[in-house]
Amino acid sequence: METFNAIFARRSIRKYQNKTLEAEKLTKILEAAMSAPTARNKQPWRFITVQSEESKNKIMNAHPYSLMLKTAPCAVIVCADTNEATDFFQQDCASAIQNMLLSATDVGLGSVWLGVYPNKERAEGISKAFNLPKNIIPVGIVVLGYADETKGRENRFDAGKIHKETW
Repeated sequence: METFNAIFARRSIRKYQNKTLEAEKLTKILEAAMSAPTARNKQPWRFITVQSEESKNKIMNAHPYSLMLKTAPCAVIVCADTNEATDFFQQDCASAIQNMLLSATDVGLGSVWLGVYPNKERAEGISKAFNLPKNIIPVGIVVLGYADETKGRENRFDAGKIHKETW
């Protein structure tokens, strides 16, 4: 799929088919994540792939908006290693997440981004559930799978939000 097509076709999917996600597609998505820009090339991101029912339940117990994991085959917890990070770790991880969402669309999958950090309750819940070391901060979760809903393109362009040269 052409890059602009993936950008415009990408939608937040919350209903998934009961279909296994191929390892090759997950690897491609993680490769795309690690190709994201990062401040000072620190690449602070770390990833936890989650496919077992037990681990998906841990996420559902810690994150109130994750119930789509009842049917989605996979989630990836995107974390930042604060030993490797700059003050821009949230932006670094957000760039990786955006690449994951676009590459998921490109390989024919649905996806949705669940925010974790800086919500203290969610971050602590995920950290505890997955035994994260103190230097690892869960930033977000990307849910992946074959969409069981269809959403058309939504035109969000608003020329009124563009300012030229100054506010």
